[in-house]
Amino acid sequence: MIRQTYHIHTLPNGLRLVCERRPRAAVEYFGVAVMAGSRDERPDEFGIAHFVEHTIFKGTLKRKPWHILNRMESVGGELNAFTTKEETYIYSAYPKGNTARAIELIADLIINSRFPAKQISIERDVVADEIASYLDSPADAIYDDFEDLIFKNSGLGHNILGSEETLKTFTPEKCVAFMHRNYVAGNMVAFYSGPASPESILKLVEKWTGHIPEGNIDHRTSSIYPSDIKFNEVRDIASHQSHTLLGAIVPGIYSDDTPVAALLTNILGGPGMNSLFNLSLRERNGLVYSVEATTTLYRDCGLWSVYFGCDNSDVEKCMSLIREIIDRLATDALTDRRLNQYKRQLSGQMAMSRDNRESCIMSAARSTLYHGTVLTPEKNISRIRAVTPSALRDYAGHLHDLSRLTFN
Repeated sequence: MIRQTYHIHTLPNGLRLVCERRPRAAVEYFGVAVMAGSRDERPDEFGIAHFVEHTIFKGTLKRKPWHILNRMESVGGELNAFTTKEETYIYSAYPKGNTARAIELIADLIINSRFPAKQISIERDVVADEIASYLDSPADAIYDDFEDLIFKNSGLGHNILGSEETLKTFTPEKCVAFMHRNYVAGNMVAFYSGPASPESILKLVEKWTGHIPEGNIDHRTSSIYPSDIKFNEVRDIASHQSHTLLGAIVPGIYSDDTPVAALLTNILGGPGMNSLFNLSLRERNGLVYSVEATTTLYRDCGLWSVYFGCDNSDVEKCMSLIREIIDRLATDALTDRRLNQYKRQLSGQMAMSRDNRESCIMSAARSTLYHGTVLTPEKNISRIRAVTPSALRDYAGHLHDLSRLTFN
């Protein structure tokens, strides 16, 4: 097994840099991860983290939009960004030899973005169309509606995209204020993957990011959400198919149970066709086209959920089968032999994921954001192998009473 080695360095202003050296790589990656997402918005800012991610490319003190977009595209590279509930990533993938160009550009975006009023007006329409398109897909919208219910009255309980009403209130001043509050050096991690030495990357990053304001935000002080929120809600959308999401609040990213959660999720509803939910609901009974379980980990809590789409008349039967499978795992611990088979499957999936270099380096950046170090695939596989049958059984027991949202 080829072991990945990451180098982490903290700059004088508090910005952390994580580098992965791949001497033979023909493609390089550089970017910045910011611990700022939709949950960090104030009530009058809902959607602004995502909106800033969109409009950060619309002009800086020295570049117009075309110059920003063309800077990496002209050498065959790409410039991208995305926002989650708790993070924003701005990054570039490009042919080797263009790292200085990428670092200077991304530093310019973070330090000098202007958010021109004309461009903001245009982007409002783009995001409004994105919101409308998203709401037209029940299989997507149900996740946000479910989180609105289970995280009610909290920063996690609103759509990342915001609403058309909040979009209308976004001004250059509001966008700049959000960045000044959250885009501080101690709240960010720069990341690089490619053939260059960590020392050479560090020099370039120090040169271009030294002006990022110092500052740190202690996110661990966030409130822990209650784990006993329950609801059973059905909404009529006049659809020929029902979409159902079941879920429960679970411990967050700092919990020692994260490898247990990952393993149980994979056993129940992971990507493999041999997941217990898929075998029961689809292969044996033909009730669904797809069924999947996910665990999303946040700073102070997590959300375990399972989604399925089926005929309107089959919802209750699908729910009964899902609960039966979970209850069986919560009552009877798996044998060591069977558990080891599941561990081998998940470990193999994790090993295969290392072929996606972009995903790997951003995962390393996220790990550094939260833990100050990189949880490599080797470390994660080791933690998976340490999961005991009783730990898996106990975790399944926490999922006995699930909240439910159905779109009919």
